Amino acid sequence: MPTRTVAVGSASGLHARPAKIFVEAAAKAPVKVTIRVGEKKPVPAKSMLSVLALGAKQGTEVVLEADGDGADETLDGLAALLAKDLDADDA
Repeated sequence: MPTRTVAVGSASGLHARPAKIFVEAAAKAPVKVTIRVGEKKPVPAKSMLSVLALGAKQGTEVVLEADGDGADETLDGLAALLAKDLDADDA
């Protein structure tokens, strides 16, 4: 199963606006995507409550996992999104 490890780039972490942007992108993905912090249990990336519950702050490394056709491309896109500062006005 393809994975990507990425540090959260948003100043507020994976909270509020950055979480909304990420969850919306994950929900549009053609494959099921999960996200986790450390060795904790993975949660669905398309679940706003689950993503918020991770408590990922700026610089926290998260692991994205997906399986199926298009998994690598999906993970590349989501990892790039998480690495950006989604709090910025041009995000």
